[in-house]
Amino acid sequence: MADSSFDIVSKVERQEVDNALNQTGREIATRFDFKNVGASIEWSGEKIEMKANGEERVKAILDVFETKLVKRGISLKSLDAGEPQLSGKEYKIFATIQEGITQENAKKIAKIIRDEGPKGVKAQVQGEELRVTSKSRDDLQAVQALLKGKDLDFAIQYVNYR
Repeated sequence: MADSSFDIVSKVERQEVDNALNQTGREIATRFDFKNVGASIEWSGEKIEMKANGEERVKAILDVFETKLVKRGISLKSLDAGEPQLSGKEYKIFATIQEGITQENAKKIAKIIRDEGPKGVKAQVQGEELRVTSKSRDDLQAVQALLKGKDLDFAIQYVNYR
């Protein structure tokens, strides 16, 4: 029988991030506590830029955006938001969406699988993803359960399960 496998990736659906950003913008425009504070959220190249005239307000925009991301099924581990910075008369927060598993993180996952996973399970790094193979599908499911139990500092998804 052929080996079963799945890939561990870290991807974010750009359209879902866009939808969360647009919903946040609409909520900011209609909420009373954001009136006359110059609050806005928008794409600035590959970064998301949040602006308001007070530090608390810009943090509130970030909080609303995080809530919308969670509702759309995007892990907050993929959002890398900076600290509020004073720019002229307004505060700004720049956030980026992290995608792809770095070589260092892929090696960390492979080590966890090797040390704590079932015997006969192999993990190999392939670019920005990690392929996990085994003869037994039950072992692969055990690996997924093991990784879900770990508190990794980045988001992972499982794809190409065969």
